[in-house]
Amino acid sequence: MTLFSRYLIRYLFTGFAAAAGLLLPLFSTFNLINELDDVSPGGYHWTQAVLVVLMTLPRSLIDLGPFIALLGGIVGLGLLSKSSELTAIRSTGVSVFRIALVALFAGLLWAVSLGVIDEWVASPLQQRALQIRNVAMAAGNGIDITGNVLWARRDNTFMTVKSLNEQGQPVGVEIFHYRDDLTLEFYIYARRATIVKGDKWVLQDVRKKQWSNGRETIESKASLPWNAFFTHMSLDVLSLPGNTFSIRQLNHYIAYLQQTHQPSMEYRLALWQKLGRPILTLAMILLAIPFAFVAPRSSGLGSRLAVGGILGLLLYISYQIMVNLGLLFALNAALTALALPAGCVIAALLLVRRYDRVR
Repeated sequence: MTLFSRYLIRYLFTGFAAAAGLLLPLFSTFNLINELDDVSPGGYHWTQAVLVVLMTLPRSLIDLGPFIALLGGIVGLGLLSKSSELTAIRSTGVSVFRIALVALFAGLLWAVSLGVIDEWVASPLQQRALQIRNVAMAAGNGIDITGNVLWARRDNTFMTVKSLNEQGQPVGVEIFHYRDDLTLEFYIYARRATIVKGDKWVLQDVRKKQWSNGRETIESKASLPWNAFFTHMSLDVLSLPGNTFSIRQLNHYIAYLQQTHQPSMEYRLALWQKLGRPILTLAMILLAIPFAFVAPRSSGLGSRLAVGGILGLLLYISYQIMVNLGLLFALNAALTALALPAGCVIAALLLVRRYDRVR
């Protein structure tokens, strides 16, 4: 790596740090205001709200990664342009396209760093933060508020858990068992269940309906042992949104869903977004290149940052619309998550190449 490359990368990472220092406190304040709306006496305390916001800071950094790349690139390259160092570098024969390649390498380092943080820091901390929040709000309301019904299937038996209580134990367990001709053989409802160990459950306050030879029998029991067949991932994690999972968790859960013939589109899309976001980050830093070569006296850094922010916001909204449309219409997950970021990278490279020829 040449001295010029190291120098440029150092300035770019200075820009990334400045952009992160601006955006993270701003969005964390918005998140804190949102969390404080849910504070209630005897339940979710304001100290827990602050803790949740702090624990989700790494996730905010991941989500803002493409914005930080764009604005940080504009800041870092803008500082070099303001001091006429970019002009001096170009006078030595360095092309705009070569500068873009170095910026792309810096963006790759930034994207890899975010990927490591996402896998090993952001996902575990966010999951723990949401668990703290759910337990506190459940204690205050007397009910569970996770809101995600859990389903599992083994052959002709289906099992669902409506929610989890503050101890992480299942509430509202339903079991449906079908014959090979798809007629319902028996149905079990348990008001709650206790997880003894692994897949060993004890259903409590049980009501069982069974159909045989055209007759229906109803049986009530105080408790009933049952072998559950959820994946080994804990239920309190499974009740969380798929975008909080790490790549390892997503791979495991997608395999489990496919083996049990359950829909997995939401989780496959979340997995491919883990790759789509770094590609979008690379596109953003390439789009920062034209802003750097504006004549230093033609516009201030603030106006360039404003235009860059609007551009980044438009791309982000477009990406979210595409992802939601892909989920709504069950489109190919890889194509949905990667099409726009890959297209942006190609378009940005062509734009930089054309800009290089003009200059």
